[in-house]
Amino acid sequence: MDKKVILITGGSSGIGKSIGTFLTSKGNKVYGTTRNLNKHTDFDAFELLQLDVKSPESIQKAVSQIVSKEGKLDVLVNNAGVGITGPVEETPHEEILNVFDTNFHGPVHMMKAVLPQMRKQGGGLIINITSIAGYMGLPFRGYYSATKGALGLITEALRMETKDFGIKITNVAPGDFTTNIAAGRYHAPVAQGSAYEQVYQQSLDLMNQHVDAGGDPMMVARKVYKIIQKQKPKIHYPVGAFMQKISLFLKKILPGKVYEKLLLNHYKL
Repeated sequence: MDKKVILITGGSSGIGKSIGTFLTSKGNKVYGTTRNLNKHTDFDAFELLQLDVKSPESIQKAVSQIVSKEGKLDVLVNNAGVGITGPVEETPHEEILNVFDTNFHGPVHMMKAVLPQMRKQGGGLIINITSIAGYMGLPFRGYYSATKGALGLITEALRMETKDFGIKITNVAPGDFTTNIAAGRYHAPVAQGSAYEQVYQQSLDLMNQHVDAGGDPMMVARKVYKIIQKQKPKIHYPVGAFMQKISLFLKKILPGKVYEKLLLNHYKL
């Protein structure tokens, strides 16, 4: 594979760092991003740039810096994101807006920033990191599911709009992987006396167990590497444990109430 210039948002930890480290080991020039460079002064896996996906100005600055230095930008991996949990009814609206700003509007800002350069150079690849959770509305993770589902649909639309420019767009939907997402996730408080108090707490405990028992994020990195080498990437690439991937197939073939019952049993609701 020819050396690619690759930009990965949220590259300082978790899945983003795994992707960047693996792609660097394959001879690519990788730029990761973080909101605060001062917190990562000893980071040496690949080059980090300061970028906040909620700030179009910082995005444009970082993209211009890469293009000025490298003369091109081959691949954008939209990985930066935040988690959120809570009952739909009780989650503060400012937190709903924040998660959409980061998980949906942020990747859209990124794509708008790189598309002119990719069009100018006659091609490029955008990989949006969505989530298996984006294919279904998960209890007490409804807003997270909504942001990732929205990003998946934008991916489908943008593929068709840019098909004549040589730009390839796809999404990779991870299941549960062992990362620090739970530590940075916003949790709506378990309110004493709430109608959801007991069931929400049980769901929180179960979610954290799933993340702790998750797979190696290098699995996502290897999938991204394979996609970069493809001439015609597919639209969707789910990555995760067998049962997580098969759940997407089951949703396609099962009646809605039957699938809902499976989810209720899985989450012990």
